[in-house]
Amino acid sequence: MRAFLIGLFLILSVFSNAQEDTLKFSLSTPYNTIVTHLANLQENNYHPSVAGKVFKPGILTVEQSTALAIKLKQIYDGAGIFVELDLIPNQANYTDTTIHRQKYVITDRFPEIYLVKDGSRWYYSLLTTQQIPKIHSKIYPLGTDKLLKYLPRLGHNEYFGFKIWQMIGILCLVIFSFLVHKLFTLLFEKVLISLLSKLGYREVAHKLIKPVAKPISLFLVFLIVMVLIPVLQLPIQTAKYLIMALRATLPFFATLIFYQLVNIFSSYLEKIADRTENTLDDQLVPLVRKALKTFVVIIGGLFILNNLNFDVTALIAGVSIGGLAFALAAQDTIKNFFGSLMIFIDKPFQIGDWITSDGIIDGTVEEVGFRSTRIRTFRNSLISVPNGTIANATVDNHGMRIYRRFFMKIALTYDTPPELIQVFVDGLNKIVERHPKTRKDSYHIYFNEMADFSLNIMFYIFFDVPTWKEELIARHEILLEIVKLAEKLGANFAFPTQTLHMETFPEKKPLSPEYTNSSEELKKELENYLTESKKNDAAGNTPKP
Repeated sequence: MRAFLIGLFLILSVFSNAQEDTLKFSLSTPYNTIVTHLANLQENNYHPSVAGKVFKPGILTVEQSTALAIKLKQIYDGAGIFVELDLIPNQANYTDTTIHRQKYVITDRFPEIYLVKDGSRWYYSLLTTQQIPKIHSKIYPLGTDKLLKYLPRLGHNEYFGFKIWQMIGILCLVIFSFLVHKLFTLLFEKVLISLLSKLGYREVAHKLIKPVAKPISLFLVFLIVMVLIPVLQLPIQTAKYLIMALRATLPFFATLIFYQLVNIFSSYLEKIADRTENTLDDQLVPLVRKALKTFVVIIGGLFILNNLNFDVTALIAGVSIGGLAFALAAQDTIKNFFGSLMIFIDKPFQIGDWITSDGIIDGTVEEVGFRSTRIRTFRNSLISVPNGTIANATVDNHGMRIYRRFFMKIALTYDTPPELIQVFVDGLNKIVERHPKTRKDSYHIYFNEMADFSLNIMFYIFFDVPTWKEELIARHEILLEIVKLAEKLGANFAFPTQTLHMETFPEKKPLSPEYTNSSEELKKELENYLTESKKNDAAGNTPKP
């Protein structure tokens, strides 16, 4: 009985193959070859051995040709490739004019799949037979093609153009995607963010990690959908636009991920910039952030357009030509851009420095951009100077000074005796030596000029202070001490005057002051002043501005 059944099966198989071999088919043109392949793999006209004849005989066995024909049809369906028969050439001697060969590429999506003419027939090329398994494994990764054997068993009845097994598959895919999204959301928010919060990085977790968690979750969900959607073998028109939308969605979420990662990278750069004393680094971080985000958006947009079947190569070529015209029309802008690069590389100044240049620039640097530098003047106005101008100008950076010079002339009246001048100069030296913000190794205080109406003492010192405000405070303290010293010693400051000398009357005293103290008495007055000043400093009574 068993032998009878086996024999009957073999007879039926031979009869079936013989019947398929008698079916009419044509391979005379690219059109006929494609029709022979696809028409004989339809549900109502399923003849896989005839479809396998589109591969050149003698190289593959009938079983191998049949398997490749089925896999190639699954590639078209799974990738959403709609083969438009009206566009396929129906000439037996068709020649590709771009390469001058009798060759026809089925789709630009897979240029390695094409037909070639051999004798009087058109077959799929030898390269195509080698590439079909590789392409098939990419479209159906992780063995998902095995599901094609089991899902159709769920039912073939159609509703709204979809079979029952396809509807069930779509429902399962939606539920599975929802569960995966919730799982990844839970993993990021409850596990990763909670762990970072416990480690003391709560702010980093909520500001940086949480915004990037959702795009990553959605990217993974759509990636899974992209892998499983070919298994459903949806109607080719539906699959075409659905897969195109999914292929555009993946780079969209990838762009969002990298866009948020730029914020994380910028936060890391800000921490590095905070460790340096140069404030120009702090200004460079926002520029790097903007440049990286712009780059991410442009590259992401190109990937999205490419997956939507736009000709990105032509777009880039057009942009390149337009960029050349733009460069010629925007020479000053490009000059300013390279000027900003020179500023960031050479670092002639940093944020907060007081700079002057050629009588045009005079103020404090507030911001350095890609095109211009913004400077706050001492009138509190804001000027923008092109970076190209600054790069070619001589910039005097007052903010790079180690010490701040203070020079003035102290004018005493001509009737000041020499002993008082000397004691007054000694007192000025003591004031400089005792002040905490003055440079002690280099200062000059001398009586060095007899002017028209005064005896001038050169007062030339340096302040060891970082900012202009602190310099003003130090000046205030020094000048206040000088006035106190002059008042203590009885020295009079001169101002521009003309003196008319008249005969002195007995009942009138002269207007000129009388100096009766000796040198020793003046030195004693200086010592008393210094002692009193030292006590005031110790008691914290030194006047502050």
